[in-house]
Amino acid sequence: MIRVKKYDGSAVGTPEQMMAAAAQCAEDYRTGDDVVVILSSPSDAAEALEREAAALNPKPPKRERDMLLATDQQRTASLMAIALDAIGIRAVSLNAFQTETVTIGGYGSSRIRSIDTTRILHELEDRRVVIVTGGQGINRYGDVATLGPGGADATAVALSYALKADTCEIYTEKGGVYTADPAVCPGARLVKELTYDELMELNLSGHPAVTSRSVELAKRYGITLVLRSLGTGEAGTTVREERDVEQMIISSVTLDESADRISVIGLRDEPGVAFRLFSLLAKAGINIDLILQSFGHDGLEDICFTVADPDADRTMQLLEDNQKRLKFQRLDLNRSKAKLTAVGAGLIGNAGCAAKLFEALYNEGINIDMITTSEIRMTVLIDRADGERAVRAVHDAFGLGTAPGWTEA
Repeated sequence: MIRVKKYDGSAVGTPEQMMAAAAQCAEDYRTGDDVVVILSSPSDAAEALEREAAALNPKPPKRERDMLLATDQQRTASLMAIALDAIGIRAVSLNAFQTETVTIGGYGSSRIRSIDTTRILHELEDRRVVIVTGGQGINRYGDVATLGPGGADATAVALSYALKADTCEIYTEKGGVYTADPAVCPGARLVKELTYDELMELNLSGHPAVTSRSVELAKRYGITLVLRSLGTGEAGTTVREERDVEQMIISSVTLDESADRISVIGLRDEPGVAFRLFSLLAKAGINIDLILQSFGHDGLEDICFTVADPDADRTMQLLEDNQKRLKFQRLDLNRSKAKLTAVGAGLIGNAGCAAKLFEALYNEGINIDMITTSEIRMTVLIDRADGERAVRAVHDAFGLGTAPGWTEA
């Protein structure tokens, strides 16, 4: 059996952490399994390299930046091989050239096109643990190209598919997805099973456990993701196409406090207004979530939407610069909002879920500004000051704290 294991940079940032991860890999190896390890480089090490480059050139060439960052990915993989050797485990580190990981796309944002597993399989047959540099490949020019944020996760999923492994193990500090943030809901529990779509929705709500691009890859190729604890190695959450637990309605309740509401007031009530507004934002790469359009009055209408807080000022400036083109009267920015999201594949076909959520908020005297729903997600915009209280109310209303992820259908 081939075990593909992926560790974040936070798991291998110190010699002690590196040895702990090596010990987990050694345990699987000694049971007779073949072990392939993918590592992210520690974030502080990557940031140090970025600072070195910036001290020389504030805008380094993208190719050279990738060459620089790839060195730390290779360093981390080599150190893991050294750590395994120290505890008597034969290991070898391989970079993108040696695994013939071919990428397409630009520097810093490449995507994996193919992986030649010949060298990896040869090393596994020789009973070595194989450590692969995560988040990098070789482009059509023969240059190293990094995959950008979440690249190591993508490497792990792609390798799992290429090696015909049934699962891809992702080690995180939390060890899985919880029914809510345990810091907000002391009764929150680990969710044992999620679907790919549920995890994608949780990522979109601001609480990524695994990067969205990796979940998309796993769904496309049918790779089961197993989120494990860095500390104990125990499995926390398993992610696959379908859940075995049919009665689970809501899997998790999340709170995103980085959502700001922008109101475009006094737009002309005529065809094409929404298209002009949102196509302008889309071209600028600004992601919109909740949208509310008012009924027209006196030939005018208002449109409200939410953006992530880091995009708020840029969005306001863009709209102000295009006021004549969009023909609105004024703008309003509210930074005191938060998005509460309840995610669950069990929402499909279960009438009354929205009413239960709204009742929970009503009982707490919490006002709702905006609402959006899908087959597996309900999101409401509320005052940030009410956020944690709202999470606890919805969490309790669906019985998530008393039985992990279960409620009456």
